[in-house]
Amino acid sequence: MLLYIFKRLLLMIPILIGVTLIVFTLIRIKGDPVLQLVPDYYTNEQIEEVRRTYGFDRPVFVQYFDFLFRAVQGDFGQSFRNRQPAWDMVMQALPYTAHLGIASLVLAIVVAVPLGVVSALKRNSPIDLFVTAISVGGRAVPGFWLAIMLILLFAVTFRMLPVSGTGATTDQPYWKHLILPALTLSTGMVTTFTRLIRSSMLEVLKEDYVKTARAKGLPEHVVILNHAMRNALIPVVTVLGLNVAWLLGGAVIIEQIFAWPGMGRLMVDAIFARDNAVVQAGLFVTSLIVMASNLIVDVLYSFLDPRIATNS
Repeated sequence: MLLYIFKRLLLMIPILIGVTLIVFTLIRIKGDPVLQLVPDYYTNEQIEEVRRTYGFDRPVFVQYFDFLFRAVQGDFGQSFRNRQPAWDMVMQALPYTAHLGIASLVLAIVVAVPLGVVSALKRNSPIDLFVTAISVGGRAVPGFWLAIMLILLFAVTFRMLPVSGTGATTDQPYWKHLILPALTLSTGMVTTFTRLIRSSMLEVLKEDYVKTARAKGLPEHVVILNHAMRNALIPVVTVLGLNVAWLLGGAVIIEQIFAWPGMGRLMVDAIFARDNAVVQAGLFVTSLIVMASNLIVDVLYSFLDPRIATNS
């Protein structure tokens, strides 16, 4: 197991270098980074001064290796807009995005797993048809529309939950502010996970080892939990890892709607303000999160099916 994890960590090094190259290149594809930083009223002398200050007067390959050296140390320079270290700004926003993402994942798993299992065990029953209909319909609902509807229902009509923010300037607890954005973000995952768990369980229940466990007289809950569920979760873990990237992308819209001070909102503001240092730091951290989630998925694979680690 440890050797398997070590191999995966080694594979992350060239990927990380490739990410830094892509991040470095994307900023420059848009044009001269200095002209993106400075206001339109700057004179040529002021533009050249900014170019020298930020090191844009050096050859491009020198700039990249300097960027790579500083990036691995968490140094992406200062925000041109706020005059604060870009890395610190991203690290301040990261916990809010992490709380929102973790809450959404937990909520999606808690709801989707029982629904998917029950739907598979009650195949073609009214319960199965109802769950399938909800899953298909829920997937078609746009996240921004659902967010607005939840605000109208729980914040405006019933006044049960706050509309936006984190509660830092109000008397309401932090967790109440987290409910609506987490519920909105988790809805799409609930529909996906429910359908996937249902189809995976239906396949597993046909396997010989499940029939053998039942033939041995084991209780049905033991057969489902100890034999069927473990193997049925392998494809679910795959989609779970892929959904981390979807969560980060979907959180951009949700954080804007609910005024949630996470990375998504920070990145949107930085892009509109042409604050390249913050954009680069945010993209780098986002890539690290996605790679870490893939590593966790690989470890969970080896736990659910030890043959995966043995053959890797």
